[in-house]
Amino acid sequence: REQLKAIHDELAGEGGNEIEALREKIREAALPESIADRLNKEILRLERMPAVSAEATVVRNYIDTVMALPWTTQTEDNLDLDHAEAVLDADHYGLEQVKERIVEFLAVRKLTHDQGIPVAMGAQILCLAGPPGVGKTSLGRSVAEAMGRSFVRVSLGGVRDEAEIRGHRRTYIGAFPGRVIGAMKTAGTINPVVLLDEIDKMSSDYRGDPASAMLEVLDPEQNKDFTDHFLDIPYDLSKVLFITTANYLSNVPRPLRDRMEIIELAGYTEQEKVGIGSRHLLPKQLAAHGLEPGQLAITEPVWRRVIRDYTREAGVRALERELAAICRKVARDVVKGRIGGNGQRAIELTETKLEEYLGPKRFGFEQSIGEAQVGVAIGLGTTEVGGELIPVEVASMPGRGNLTITGRAGEVMQESARAALSYARSRAEELHIPENFQEKIDLHIHLPEGATPKDGPSAGITMALALISAITRRPVRNDIAMTGEITLRGRVLPIGGLRDKTLAAHRAGIRTLMAPAENQRDLVKVPETIRDEMTFHWVESMDEVVAIALLADDREIVPVVDSETVAPEPPLELPVDDLPGVQAGP
Repeated sequence: REQLKAIHDELAGEGGNEIEALREKIREAALPESIADRLNKEILRLERMPAVSAEATVVRNYIDTVMALPWTTQTEDNLDLDHAEAVLDADHYGLEQVKERIVEFLAVRKLTHDQGIPVAMGAQILCLAGPPGVGKTSLGRSVAEAMGRSFVRVSLGGVRDEAEIRGHRRTYIGAFPGRVIGAMKTAGTINPVVLLDEIDKMSSDYRGDPASAMLEVLDPEQNKDFTDHFLDIPYDLSKVLFITTANYLSNVPRPLRDRMEIIELAGYTEQEKVGIGSRHLLPKQLAAHGLEPGQLAITEPVWRRVIRDYTREAGVRALERELAAICRKVARDVVKGRIGGNGQRAIELTETKLEEYLGPKRFGFEQSIGEAQVGVAIGLGTTEVGGELIPVEVASMPGRGNLTITGRAGEVMQESARAALSYARSRAEELHIPENFQEKIDLHIHLPEGATPKDGPSAGITMALALISAITRRPVRNDIAMTGEITLRGRVLPIGGLRDKTLAAHRAGIRTLMAPAENQRDLVKVPETIRDEMTFHWVESMDEVVAIALLADDREIVPVVDSETVAPEPPLELPVDDLPGVQAGP
């Protein structure tokens, strides 16, 4: 037997030394007993195989993968709340609610650690949900830095194969572990912060549903014994802090949402964007373009011009691109000697220079509001880049009672328009609407910016008020914006996105907002500086909306143009269809 072993070692060359080296590694690694036994069995199999066989390559790859995983190595958590707050404030401007929630999470983790409570009992999966560019990914990195943990980002966008999460079985050629085990291998510790980016972008096909595979990963009751198909042995994920990010929570399956605590990140206010730009983005771009710190000075009015006229987003990525364009132009002028001469260190960006560098403005404030008009009401809506004004125009004309809706209104919005018309007809006597008006006139509802799709029920009271205004010939106040869903009985139902809608109204210069009474609880989400400048009317019925926003027939309307150019006859006493220049379209 000894002779056979000596012959085998001689034929195997360095193979015998390799086997002994692997066994020595296992002894030194202080692996759990069950894992060490499994690896020793694999080494025994490897020892009996020809060195050049394909199976031997698979076994070597398996042993190397298991050995590379952290089984006992972990970092000591830094649970100093003051340190965590300092890191979060240094990395992110604003987002106070989100920072507070993360500090609370760390406080709970500190108490459970001090009392010896197992991590799995207090484990929570955080999901940061919000529009692109608001800092979800960088927040995860800041949490890892604040806690002193390793950080690994796993991109889930476009993943459609369950094996991407659980790994491939070793029977397949080229098999490898899933992304979760790959992340642990990269982290090198058993308690890293793992950011599962774009969890709402996963999809499924004939190869399985990766979202279902994520249920085990993100369940604190199950992930203590997570089994990857490649490893085929349980791996403990209970000490990992998982943070997921998503843009659209509606795309995340409900069982998966149920396992996560949702923290919503709304878009930044204009003031927050100014702060982020001046504190973080501008110094970063100056350094990237070879300019000295403080070499480019931007005043607050110019910051607002950049944000309002050249970007339209909830986050700050487009703002950063515009700053990069400005820095490129400044760098060119400095090299050519056009600016920065005569010992001048700081170059001030003026509004004239801004238009020279970035060209004519691409965006601006939403629809021009103008004076109070018959059949025009200002509504509010939300998009993925924040809130915006939705003016509703209604024109009446002789006809047979037809209702036309244009402006790419979705099905829900069209149903709201029909409900608004039915409400007006049912309340004809109280609203002083002529009898059988629907038999004599046609009504046309138009939503300007016709190329932009619009949907949702929150424009219900806006369309109802514009319809009543067009029929009764009474103008609507031009200093008030409104949002709310309407029922056939005239009740005003609550809506979503009050914060974004309030910011949109404030940005357009409107300081009075009408919203459903049940949304008063959402007022705390509106920034205090904006809240103090706004006047809110909380309404429960359409009667209150009419009383507040509809002007009387004899109310004097202040025109936008100079008073000397106004015709002597009050223009609103004529039928709107006979007035020159009054159109239903934009």
